[in-house]
Amino acid sequence: MQLNILLETTGQSGISSIVMIVLMIVVFYFFLIRPQKKRQKEIQEFQNSVKNGTKVVTSGGIYGTVKDVKDKYFIVEIADNVRISVDKASVFAVPATEEKK
Repeated sequence: MQLNILLETTGQSGISSIVMIVLMIVVFYFFLIRPQKKRQKEIQEFQNSVKNGTKVVTSGGIYGTVKDVKDKYFIVEIADNVRISVDKASVFAVPATEEKK
């Protein structure tokens, strides 16, 4: 009789620990993974929508204006007649000062 009671309590704690693990996975998904995927999608859409004349900031913190769009990179003018080639993946955002105008 005592063994039967012991087995029932152990079985219930096993189920509750599985439920807790599943709950933790769900919480991680909604608070960490899903927002990160959404942000990556927004960045990808921005990178694909960049056109000539768009003001951008690179991942290295360089501000400039896109002068030419190629398949895998942009030509960005960072000063008068100073142009650099920048990989599309390194262009992340429009400068905050430009968004407010």
